[in-house]
Amino acid sequence: MTVKATGLPGNASDGYPFVSLHAHIRRVVEAFGAHRVFWGSDVTRLRCTYREAVTMFTHELDFLSEDDLEWVMGRAMSDWIGWF
Repeated sequence: MTVKATGLPGNASDGYPFVSLHAHIRRVVEAFGAHRVFWGSDVTRLRCTYREAVTMFTHELDFLSEDDLEWVMGRAMSDWIGWF
C-alpha cells in the first residue's frame, strides 16, 4: 500500500508554507514510511506556485531527513514502478 501526497496546498487553510498541513504530512510519513509516500504537484489544484509546492517538502518539513526527501520526492515512485 502506498499514499500519494499530491495537491496538498489546495487543501490548506493557510498560505505558504502551509503550516496547517505539516502535522498531517508527518503522520502520513510516519504511518506509511517515506518509501511508500509519493510527492506530486497536481498543478490543476495548486493555490500556490509550483516552486512553493516543491519547497514546502524540500525546505519546510524539518522532520524529513535527506534520505526521506529523496524517497518522497521521486525515488519511491521510481522504485514502485520498477524504474530503479
